[in-house]
Amino acid sequence: MLHVDLPTRADIAALNGVRNDACVSIYLETTPLTQDSGASLIKLGNLAKKARDQLEAAGFDKRRLAALMERIEAVEADEEFWRLQANSLAILATPDQLQTFRLPSHLTSMVEVSDRFHLKPLLRAVTFPHSAYILALSENAVRLVEVHADLPPATIKIDNLPKDAASSAGKSTLNDRSASGRIQGSEGQNVRFQQYARKVDAALRPFLSGRETPLILAATGRLASVFRSICSYPHLLSDGIEDSPDRITDGELAQSARSVLDAEYAREIKDIKALYEQRAGDGRATADVSDAARAATFGAVHTLLVDIDSVIAGSVDDETGAVSFAKAASTQTYGVVDEIAGRALASGARVLGVRRSDLPGGGDMAAILRFAV
Repeated sequence: MLHVDLPTRADIAALNGVRNDACVSIYLETTPLTQDSGASLIKLGNLAKKARDQLEAAGFDKRRLAALMERIEAVEADEEFWRLQANSLAILATPDQLQTFRLPSHLTSMVEVSDRFHLKPLLRAVTFPHSAYILALSENAVRLVEVHADLPPATIKIDNLPKDAASSAGKSTLNDRSASGRIQGSEGQNVRFQQYARKVDAALRPFLSGRETPLILAATGRLASVFRSICSYPHLLSDGIEDSPDRITDGELAQSARSVLDAEYAREIKDIKALYEQRAGDGRATADVSDAARAATFGAVHTLLVDIDSVIAGSVDDETGAVSFAKAASTQTYGVVDEIAGRALASGARVLGVRRSDLPGGGDMAAILRFAV
């Protein structure tokens, strides 16, 4: 399976607030195939050396530098950690602490050294869902399937999950249309479906609690609509797999799920682009970095899209939001767009890390504003 530690928005907000004499942000292409991890380790060594060279050139305290490098080297030496990887790895280190995230996204390998972390690539993990759970629900059976990009699906064991609709109601069948009992026929079947759906939802709740991974429903007819009306998980997608899961393998479910995820993301980006064009006519949208920096500083950003791969070196004034661009990155600069994203997050804006092709305005970022500045 794909071993991931996805950051939450709260994690990113906390990391955004970190300030230190040295913050090293390493993003590294990795592989879930353990036998191929050697190339990632070599790349990590090269990126760590680049960070060390920058700090030495800046005259950084030798003891602090040794402490920082020791933390990164400990990650390099952890064989068990490298046995369980995903498609990318984020390492965020200071001389005092280190945090890692194994990510499903395919990220560009890079290292940034500053007094704050470079977090734009992490935003991709909470912008586009590369993973999902599929609830394969029918009258005859129910299972929860976990799917990730580029890896086979896996069925997850869920405690107290009903076996089927009939047994969850203590009956041998739901097709009994006799007049005995208090509920019968189609009306009785509908009541049993509701009982079944509630038990499924209750069994899933402990597992899904606190997660943000999309849930895709694979079900048909009345049972699908009943479950949607009862489901307590807030990340159940509106589109589903409208076929009986009894006739579909986990692999076929995973293939259909990726289409659902792609459609959900495309619809979201389309809606944001349309809103950007509408707000641009009112002076409430911009693709200009300097304008966006000022807007983020004054809490005017409603939605921000940023290119996760580009880095514009410089700094942003804490009070005015004025941008000072640098010719090259150094320990005295940081990613300006990354800083804009951090300030937007701090003011409650929605921030999405995207590929350049998804950006309106043709720049490194696009901001939709709450009010004109």
